[in-house]
Amino acid sequence: MRHFSLALAGVVTASLLAACSGASSPTPVSSIPQAPGGVPVRSMLPKFLRIGHTPARPPKRTHAITAAMRERAKAGGWQELTAAGPFSNGAGTEILMTDGTVLVQDYCSSNWERLTPDKTGSYQNGTWSKIAAMPSSYGPLYFASAVMPDGKLIVNGGEYNFCAGAETPLGAIYDPVANSWTAVTAPSGWSEIGDGQSAVLSNGTYMIGNCCTEVQAEYSEGSSSWTQVGTGKHDTNSEEGWTLLRSGELLAADVFDAPYSELFNPQSSSWAAAGNLPVNLTSEDEIGPQTMMPNDEVFVSGANGETATYSEKTGKWKQGPNFPMANGRQLDIADGPSSVLPDGQVMLAASPGVYSTPAQVLLYNGKKFTSIATPAEGANDSSYNVRLLVLPTGQVLWADGSNDVEIYTQKEKHTKGIQPTITSVPTSLSPGSTYQISGKRFNGDTQANFYGDDDQQASNYPVLQIINGKTGDVQYAKTHDINFMGIGSNNTVTTSFDVPSNVESGTAKLVVVVNGIPSKAVTVTVGTK
Repeated sequence: MRHFSLALAGVVTASLLAACSGASSPTPVSSIPQAPGGVPVRSMLPKFLRIGHTPARPPKRTHAITAAMRERAKAGGWQELTAAGPFSNGAGTEILMTDGTVLVQDYCSSNWERLTPDKTGSYQNGTWSKIAAMPSSYGPLYFASAVMPDGKLIVNGGEYNFCAGAETPLGAIYDPVANSWTAVTAPSGWSEIGDGQSAVLSNGTYMIGNCCTEVQAEYSEGSSSWTQVGTGKHDTNSEEGWTLLRSGELLAADVFDAPYSELFNPQSSSWAAAGNLPVNLTSEDEIGPQTMMPNDEVFVSGANGETATYSEKTGKWKQGPNFPMANGRQLDIADGPSSVLPDGQVMLAASPGVYSTPAQVLLYNGKKFTSIATPAEGANDSSYNVRLLVLPTGQVLWADGSNDVEIYTQKEKHTKGIQPTITSVPTSLSPGSTYQISGKRFNGDTQANFYGDDDQQASNYPVLQIINGKTGDVQYAKTHDINFMGIGSNNTVTTSFDVPSNVESGTAKLVVVVNGIPSKAVTVTVGTK
């Protein structure tokens, strides 16, 4: 149990009284007692004492979905998957693996389903299959996650465990080759991780933040150990997102000391000021995603309908456009997703007010918003329960805690100048063998998929397609041991890849895809097994 000062107790009491009276404004950080080092004592509070707390389940369905609603969504580019979702609770977090499959958690459970594209490369016509379950005590919701350079998936923490409030410190790693999960213990002294942030740094190191303090830790998979890092953090990690910059630094727009922002430098393992945002983007202790765009700017979505942009080139902030109104209500993103499309536009799921419905899909081109069609189930959604994921096809996968998983197809062209390029690869391949491939822009210009503290689905790593020259069939070769995980770099990057044992023989095209953007093909010859 933590011990608090009388002054802090007064703050807690006032906050709880405000919550009970219906007040929604959190206590200003400036009025909170300071711990040694200048960290607000709020960061020492258990998270359940905060007013804001993301709901454990999607909003209650209030709209019956009609055929007309589905037709409107389809006309706007959305299509349901041919195979019905097999989820008991609903489709949650989506993770693109380096073998081209997508893992989707069954909401609030230990179970995950794998979506495998069909032989033409279609995810819409793909098939579902269950993978091994996580450790039986672990069914997280709102957690840290990342695909590591070796191609494994790591998951840590959870604001909920099996939909019960927990701030759990549990974790696990999934090995797609062995189809097994291995439990991961929390950093020493951490009794909670909760909905902590995570990021894979440019050097391939996985880093997480404690949900409720100002502390971070880096993981060594080889020794299964953690090292505490990150001196000088200005406030608690709680509710903020981390965005990987081209410099290799992480940007965080603070929530509990808004409008302050800061940068984490991996070389010095320390945080430093990144300036104040021109507007406060928080509401009820929430904020929206921080999206790295191809123009070297990070677009931060507000939980109050306002936005701001950080320029990595100048280190300056500027105010962005307000979210549009919808049916007389101000749209915002108080927890919610964004994805960078292959043409450079940002897709966002917004909704009016904190945790309210309905959801509205928007595109942002760096200057203005455009409202587009929303999947039919969006009528029952709030931004917080939606997940977006860019697929190797350039399409976007939508999940919202229901069985209605949908795909959006865009007709725009790819952003120029960021296409991956293959510089070296063997041109004779054998089934079941492992090779190396090198090239530039293998990590893309952005992590592509953003949310914040509750969800991380970065996909800035190469995915490799082998397209048979005779049949046109598409097979994916699992990439692993990627030697660089930074973004927006012209470094030559090398990765190993495993040729599937059932690959079709003959002449084929080999293509590297990053964030839905394909390289030019290299012709290879695939031998027989």
